[in-house]
Amino acid sequence: MDKQRIVIKVGSSTLTGGTKQISMPQIISLVTQIAHLHDEGHLVILVSSGAVAAGREALHFPDLPGFIPVKQMLSAIGQPRLMAIYTQMFDIYNKTVAQILLTRSDTSHRQRYLNARNTLEALLMRGIIPIVNENDTIATHEIHVGDNDNLSAMVGNLIEADLLILLTDQKGLYTSDPHQDTKAELIPEITGPEIPDWVWKAAGTVSNGVGTGGMLTKLQAADLARRSGTKVVICNGLQADVLHKALNGEAEGTYFAPTVSNLESRKRFILAGPKPAGKLFIDPGATKVIASGCSSLLPVGVTRIEGKFKRGETVKIADNEGKKIAIGIASYDSASMEKLCGHHSVDIEKIIGYTYGNEFVHHDNMILL
Repeated sequence: MDKQRIVIKVGSSTLTGGTKQISMPQIISLVTQIAHLHDEGHLVILVSSGAVAAGREALHFPDLPGFIPVKQMLSAIGQPRLMAIYTQMFDIYNKTVAQILLTRSDTSHRQRYLNARNTLEALLMRGIIPIVNENDTIATHEIHVGDNDNLSAMVGNLIEADLLILLTDQKGLYTSDPHQDTKAELIPEITGPEIPDWVWKAAGTVSNGVGTGGMLTKLQAADLARRSGTKVVICNGLQADVLHKALNGEAEGTYFAPTVSNLESRKRFILAGPKPAGKLFIDPGATKVIASGCSSLLPVGVTRIEGKFKRGETVKIADNEGKKIAIGIASYDSASMEKLCGHHSVDIEKIIGYTYGNEFVHHDNMILL
């Protein structure tokens, strides 16, 4: 099987096994499965709930009001405890993990999007398993995602995931709430360009009973991910070897086919952004390799910069006669690029004192015109 980029989201209901406290057997099972996927060469990111549950457990389950600051307090207590458990468990398999805390603004703001993407890519390329959660302790209403289901879809978009696995305490999405309707049936697959209204209605009535999500947020996440080119499956985290089964299309659950390719999704992201803030003029050699569609734009091929822009903003790429060749996301701001024009990539850090990589515009963030 081809090596895939996989985002796995595990909810509080799965980590606690339906109890009030974190279930060590559940975490051991999850970590073992992820370690096996990692050994097979897959790039894996874990989006984990459970910080609030771990915080409550640390305080011996106090009776607290449901205010946002209380939740943020519990998350602040529980997050390091949860990461300590994951670190210890992954150490058994000689796997290094990293903690990533995100908010909505980290994925909606161009420069923060690029920073988050680069950090995740750097971790994945070095064989490190990122463990992601929402940064509850600082998130305000404006930047709050609100649930880790939708956060997992945003992470999938960041790394252009092939597969998003949403683990819950049910087999998948049902036609109605199976706890209340004995005739409720599992929906095995959704392939159309639009999710039918009756499915949205059904998801709104089905809750998993634990955590901030439920089936509605999982359906929202699935719809967002599939529109980013990612295949999605909602399945029961208690199934034996559920991750391998989901990867092979064998897990009992609800599968969602992507509506676009990853490439189309990336193009939409770049094209839908603000008007390009600047222009990069490139020499004939760079023009030739850029036109081939398989090369990044390096500093050595850029002859001059026009306009003022920040890292992460969109720029035009033109030949020396001014003909537009491509547009893309700038890896450096205009002031830095002006100092680096015509220089080799190995000299970047020596000239400006830091580096974000060898490219002015990476080919993954470029669209040929």
